[in-house]
Amino acid sequence: MIARPPSTVPVPDAVVDLAGLQLPERVRKARKQAWESCVRLSLCRLPRYEEGRQYALAEIAAANKVLAAHNPGLVASWGDMPGLNR
Repeated sequence: MIARPPSTVPVPDAVVDLAGLQLPERVRKARKQAWESCVRLSLCRLPRYEEGRQYALAEIAAANKVLAAHNPGLVASWGDMPGLNR
């Protein structure tokens, strides 16, 4: 059987919101925490912000623990961190 490539048709925001509502509350909170920590991590580039960078990495690790327990595909990776994957 030949596998079809994924569709490039954009998904409406309402469909994404409905899909997100199917996740448990703790998983939604962990996903939001991981995203916010990724943004915070991208702001801590200079050496003097080392403590903030360590704090953001710890929050990402805590969120990833919850996300991996639910679905390993939801884990935040380096590709999800804006500004760091250049």
